[in-house]
Amino acid sequence: MVTLPRPAALLCDMDGTLVDTEHAWLDVVREFLAAEGRLLPPSELAPFAGATIDAAASLLVRDQLTTRPQEETARALDKAFTEAVAQGVAVQPGALALLDRARELGVATALVTSSERHVADLVLATLGRHRFDVSFAEGESARGKPFPDPYLNAAAALGVDPSLSLAVEDTPTGAAAALSAGCRVLVVPTVPGIPTGPRTTFVRSLAEVHLSPCGA
Repeated sequence: MVTLPRPAALLCDMDGTLVDTEHAWLDVVREFLAAEGRLLPPSELAPFAGATIDAAASLLVRDQLTTRPQEETARALDKAFTEAVAQGVAVQPGALALLDRARELGVATALVTSSERHVADLVLATLGRHRFDVSFAEGESARGKPFPDPYLNAAAALGVDPSLSLAVEDTPTGAAAALSAGCRVLVVPTVPGIPTGPRTTFVRSLAEVHLSPCGA
Protein backbone atom coordinates (compact mmCIF):
# COMPACT_ATOMS: atom_id res chain seq x y z
CA MET A 1 0.00 0.00 0.00
CA VAL A 2 1.24 3.49 -0.90
CA THR A 3 0.09 6.22 1.49
CA LEU A 4 0.01 9.75 0.09
CA PRO A 5 -0.64 12.98 1.99
CA ARG A 6 -4.04 14.60 1.63
CA PRO A 7 -3.93 16.88 -1.45
CA ALA A 8 -5.81 20.15 -1.84
CA ALA A 9 -7.50 18.60 -4.88
CA LEU A 10 -7.58 15.32 -6.76
CA LEU A 11 -7.41 15.88 -10.54
CA CYS A 12 -8.10 12.66 -12.42
CA ASP A 13 -7.53 11.67 -16.00
CA MET A 14 -10.24 9.35 -17.31
CA ASP A 15 -9.24 6.97 -20.11
CA GLY A 16 -7.03 4.18 -18.81
CA THR A 17 -6.83 5.82 -15.39
CA LEU A 18 -10.33 5.59 -13.92
CA VAL A 19 -11.88 3.37 -16.61
CA ASP A 20 -10.36 0.79 -18.91
CA THR A 21 -10.89 2.71 -22.14
CA GLU A 22 -7.29 3.37 -23.17
CA HIS A 23 -7.01 -0.13 -24.63
CA ALA A 24 -10.38 0.34 -26.34
CA TRP A 25 -9.09 3.59 -27.85
CA LEU A 26 -5.91 1.94 -29.12
CA ASP A 27 -8.07 -0.87 -30.54
CA VAL A 28 -10.08 1.77 -32.42
CA VAL A 29 -6.87 3.18 -33.92
CA ARG A 30 -5.62 -0.32 -34.74
CA GLU A 31 -8.89 -1.28 -36.44
CA PHE A 32 -8.96 2.00 -38.38
CA LEU A 33 -5.46 1.28 -39.66
CA ALA A 34 -6.37 -2.31 -40.50
CA ALA A 35 -9.25 -1.02 -42.65
CA GLU A 36 -6.69 1.16 -44.41
CA GLY A 37 -4.58 -1.95 -45.08
CA ARG A 38 -1.92 -1.09 -42.51
CA LEU A 39 -0.91 -3.27 -39.58
CA LEU A 40 1.25 -1.61 -36.95
CA PRO A 41 2.99 -3.40 -34.06
CA PRO A 42 1.86 -2.35 -30.56
CA SER A 43 5.03 -0.28 -30.04
CA GLU A 44 4.08 2.00 -32.94
CA LEU A 45 0.64 2.64 -31.46
CA ALA A 46 2.15 4.15 -28.29
CA PRO A 47 2.09 7.76 -29.65
CA PHE A 48 -1.71 7.51 -29.86
CA ALA A 49 -2.10 6.72 -26.14
CA GLY A 50 -3.63 9.71 -24.40
CA ALA A 51 -3.99 11.60 -27.68
CA THR A 52 -7.10 13.57 -28.54
CA ILE A 53 -9.23 12.56 -31.52
CA ASP A 54 -7.93 15.53 -33.52
CA ALA A 55 -4.30 14.88 -32.56
CA ALA A 56 -4.61 11.22 -33.54
CA ALA A 57 -6.21 12.13 -36.87
CA SER A 58 -3.47 14.68 -37.53
CA LEU A 59 -0.78 12.09 -36.78
CA LEU A 60 -2.38 9.51 -39.08
CA VAL A 61 -2.57 11.99 -41.94
CA ARG A 62 0.90 13.45 -41.32
CA ASP A 63 2.54 10.02 -41.34
CA GLN A 64 0.53 9.03 -44.44
CA LEU A 65 -1.11 6.14 -42.60
CA THR A 66 -4.45 7.03 -44.18
CA THR A 67 -5.56 8.51 -47.46
CA ARG A 68 -8.64 10.10 -45.86
CA PRO A 69 -8.78 13.84 -45.11
CA GLN A 70 -8.10 14.77 -41.50
CA GLU A 71 -11.68 15.81 -40.68
CA GLU A 72 -13.08 12.57 -42.08
CA THR A 73 -10.47 10.59 -40.15
CA ALA A 74 -11.38 12.39 -36.92
CA ARG A 75 -15.10 11.71 -37.45
CA ALA A 76 -14.45 8.02 -38.05
CA LEU A 77 -12.30 7.69 -34.92
CA ASP A 78 -14.79 9.61 -32.80
CA LYS A 79 -17.73 7.50 -33.99
CA ALA A 80 -15.93 4.21 -33.34
CA PHE A 81 -14.65 5.22 -29.91
CA THR A 82 -18.01 6.63 -28.79
CA GLU A 83 -19.71 3.39 -29.83
CA ALA A 84 -17.12 1.36 -27.91
CA VAL A 85 -17.63 3.42 -24.73
CA ALA A 86 -21.43 3.36 -25.08
CA GLN A 87 -21.31 -0.45 -24.94
CA GLY A 88 -20.03 -0.14 -21.38
CA VAL A 89 -16.74 0.49 -19.64
CA ALA A 90 -14.98 -1.32 -16.80
CA VAL A 91 -13.97 0.82 -13.84
CA GLN A 92 -10.32 0.38 -12.94
CA PRO A 93 -9.57 -1.42 -9.65
CA GLY A 94 -9.42 1.00 -6.75
CA ALA A 95 -10.75 3.97 -8.74
CA LEU A 96 -14.06 4.40 -6.93
CA ALA A 97 -12.45 3.75 -3.55
CA LEU A 98 -9.90 6.51 -4.22
CA LEU A 99 -12.59 8.95 -5.33
CA ASP A 100 -14.75 8.12 -2.33
CA ARG A 101 -11.79 8.50 0.04
CA ALA A 102 -11.16 11.95 -1.41
CA ARG A 103 -14.79 12.92 -0.78
CA GLU A 104 -14.56 11.52 2.75
CA LEU A 105 -11.56 13.77 3.42
CA GLY A 106 -13.24 16.81 1.88
CA VAL A 107 -10.84 16.87 -1.08
CA ALA A 108 -12.19 18.66 -4.16
CA THR A 109 -12.18 16.40 -7.21
CA ALA A 110 -12.05 17.06 -10.95
CA LEU A 111 -12.19 14.90 -14.05
CA VAL A 112 -9.61 16.10 -16.59
CA THR A 113 -9.87 14.17 -19.84
CA SER A 114 -8.69 14.33 -23.44
CA SER A 115 -11.92 12.68 -24.56
CA GLU A 116 -14.73 14.69 -26.10
CA ARG A 117 -17.55 15.90 -23.84
CA HIS A 118 -20.08 13.34 -25.13
CA VAL A 119 -17.67 10.51 -24.25
CA ALA A 120 -16.84 12.05 -20.86
CA ASP A 121 -20.54 12.27 -20.05
CA LEU A 122 -21.04 8.58 -20.84
CA VAL A 123 -18.23 7.68 -18.44
CA LEU A 124 -19.41 10.13 -15.76
CA ALA A 125 -22.72 8.28 -15.73
CA THR A 126 -20.80 5.09 -14.89
CA LEU A 127 -18.45 6.63 -12.33
CA GLY A 128 -21.14 8.77 -10.70
CA ARG A 129 -21.28 12.50 -11.30
CA HIS A 130 -21.57 13.08 -7.56
CA ARG A 131 -17.94 12.03 -7.21
CA PHE A 132 -16.70 15.10 -9.12
CA ASP A 133 -16.97 18.81 -8.42
CA VAL A 134 -16.01 19.81 -11.98
CA SER A 135 -14.99 18.16 -15.22
CA PHE A 136 -12.99 19.34 -18.22
CA ALA A 137 -13.15 17.56 -21.58
CA GLU A 138 -11.29 18.06 -24.85
CA GLY A 139 -11.90 21.48 -26.38
CA GLU A 140 -12.88 23.09 -23.09
CA SER A 141 -9.40 24.53 -22.54
CA ALA A 142 -7.40 26.74 -24.90
CA ARG A 143 -4.92 23.91 -25.38
CA GLY A 144 -5.26 20.23 -24.55
CA LYS A 145 -2.79 17.79 -23.09
CA PRO A 146 0.26 17.67 -23.19
CA PHE A 147 -0.11 21.40 -22.45
CA PRO A 148 -0.90 22.27 -18.83
CA ASP A 149 -4.09 24.22 -19.59
CA PRO A 150 -6.65 21.52 -18.63
CA TYR A 151 -5.02 20.97 -15.24
CA LEU A 152 -4.56 24.67 -14.62
CA ASN A 153 -8.21 25.28 -15.45
CA ALA A 154 -9.37 22.46 -13.19
CA ALA A 155 -7.31 23.77 -10.27
CA ALA A 156 -8.60 27.30 -10.87
CA ALA A 157 -12.21 26.09 -11.00
CA LEU A 158 -11.70 24.37 -7.65
CA GLY A 159 -9.89 27.38 -6.18
CA VAL A 160 -6.72 25.46 -5.33
CA ASP A 161 -3.01 25.84 -6.04
CA PRO A 162 -1.92 23.27 -8.68
CA SER A 163 1.25 22.59 -6.69
CA LEU A 164 -0.90 21.38 -3.79
CA SER A 165 -2.97 19.13 -6.04
CA LEU A 166 -2.51 15.48 -6.99
CA ALA A 167 -3.08 14.55 -10.63
CA VAL A 168 -3.72 10.91 -11.55
CA GLU A 169 -2.49 9.86 -14.99
CA ASP A 170 -1.58 6.83 -17.09
CA THR A 171 0.21 8.14 -20.22
CA PRO A 172 3.28 10.28 -21.02
CA THR A 173 1.00 12.88 -22.65
CA GLY A 174 -1.16 13.27 -19.57
CA ALA A 175 1.71 13.17 -17.10
CA ALA A 176 3.53 15.88 -19.06
CA ALA A 177 0.44 18.11 -18.85
CA ALA A 178 0.06 17.61 -15.11
CA LEU A 179 3.74 18.16 -14.37
CA SER A 180 3.80 21.28 -16.54
CA ALA A 181 0.88 22.60 -14.49
CA GLY A 182 2.95 22.12 -11.34
CA CYS A 183 0.95 19.21 -9.92
CA ARG A 184 2.25 16.20 -8.10
CA VAL A 185 1.43 13.15 -10.20
CA LEU A 186 0.26 9.66 -9.30
CA VAL A 187 1.00 7.40 -12.26
CA VAL A 188 -0.76 4.14 -13.08
CA PRO A 189 0.90 3.50 -16.45
CA THR A 190 -0.93 1.83 -19.32
CA VAL A 191 1.97 2.50 -21.71
CA PRO A 192 5.68 3.05 -21.01
CA GLY A 193 7.51 6.34 -21.34
CA ILE A 194 6.65 8.36 -18.22
CA PRO A 195 9.91 9.53 -16.62
CA THR A 196 10.56 9.20 -12.91
CA GLY A 197 10.95 12.38 -10.88
CA PRO A 198 10.56 13.94 -7.44
CA ARG A 199 6.93 14.89 -8.03
CA THR A 200 5.92 11.54 -9.52
CA THR A 201 4.73 8.39 -7.72
CA PHE A 202 4.22 5.14 -9.61
CA VAL A 203 1.77 2.39 -8.65
CA ARG A 204 0.54 -0.69 -10.47
CA SER A 205 -3.07 -0.13 -9.44
CA LEU A 206 -5.15 2.54 -7.74
CA ALA A 207 -6.10 -0.22 -5.29
CA GLU A 208 -2.60 0.26 -3.85
CA VAL A 209 -3.23 3.90 -2.92
CA HIS A 210 -4.41 5.33 0.39
CA LEU A 211 -4.90 9.04 1.04
CA SER A 212 -3.81 10.12 4.51
CA PRO A 213 -6.00 12.58 6.43
CA CYS A 214 -2.83 14.65 6.98
CA GLY A 215 -1.80 17.13 4.29
CA ALA A 216 1.64 17.49 2.74
